[in-house]
Amino acid sequence: MHLAVDSHGMPVRLILTEGTTADCSEAIALIEDIEAEHLLADKGYDSNEIVQEALSRGMNPVIPPRSNRKNPRTYDKYLYKLRHLVENAFLYLKQWRAVATRYAKKGASFLAICQIRALVLWIKLF
Repeated sequence: MHLAVDSHGMPVRLILTEGTTADCSEAIALIEDIEAEHLLADKGYDSNEIVQEALSRGMNPVIPPRSNRKNPRTYDKYLYKLRHLVENAFLYLKQWRAVATRYAKKGASFLAICQIRALVLWIKLF
């Protein structure tokens, strides 16, 4: 599961993939049509293609470099600490038993359950 959140940690986009799908393969679809100043992501999203896409969209990529990079990029370590908002959103989604244990066998059903849980989070905000 790939999740994009806003600056308050509220889910704005959710993409469900197979468990063996690499994180970086879904990053561009995840940030499509999203306007933001910064793109905060973990090392799994560190690739030249994603960095260039973020820069072309006017986003400042705040992604720590992978350990195997020959020329590691610099990133704002202070700003990267805000990435906990993404982890908190995952935590909130998984507090619902149906999401945590993935009772739904079909991908569409599981995605619907995750979207309903995200809606509950939005409703509690207002």
